[in-house]
Amino acid sequence: MHPGIHLALHHARAAELRAEADAYRLVGAIRRPQDLRTRLGWALVEVGLRLATTPGAAAALP
Repeated sequence: MHPGIHLALHHARAAELRAEADAYRLVGAIRRPQDLRTRLGWALVEVGLRLATTPGAAAALP
């Protein structure tokens, strides 16, 4: 294969890979707030479960 053709194919593929990487980064930036909300939600669930299963919690209720 001619070196010029090989170089042109390499440049085209590199441009495709850069475009895919940019798209992946954009999707990741969009999903981050949801991930934060999910982690915060599970942290609140964990705190609630710890409060509900505290040994003295059931005895304190009338």
